[in-house]
Amino acid sequence: MFDHISIGVRDAAVSRRFYDAALKPLGFTCLSQSPGSLGYGARAVALWVNEAARPVQADKQSGLHFCFAAPARDSVDAFHAAALRQGGSDNGAPGLRPDYGENYYAAFVIDPDGYRLEAYCGVAG
Repeated sequence: MFDHISIGVRDAAVSRRFYDAALKPLGFTCLSQSPGSLGYGARAVALWVNEAARPVQADKQSGLHFCFAAPARDSVDAFHAAALRQGGSDNGAPGLRPDYGENYYAAFVIDPDGYRLEAYCGVAG
């Protein structure tokens, strides 16, 4: 459905450290970089992280969050740990979410700019 998503951040250098670490376990890397702009994906850029004069204000009640596909449960665990090490906040430890589905394994974090992120794996075990 989407070709890509763009988010605005206050500081691309801070975001680079965070997203490089958090997305690596999921198989995503920074594929494009220019001053104030970072592009992440596996084979093509799907997430643009750009410095912005007025990034969207953090609001836990907005319902807005981004969910990244993880290849395995240990990738979800590594995403969560790396995000916390690089300045993210815990918003739900890795684990099964039976309310979402039988094999729904996910972790939730908040990035340094307040964006709510999830890594999800639907494979059992």
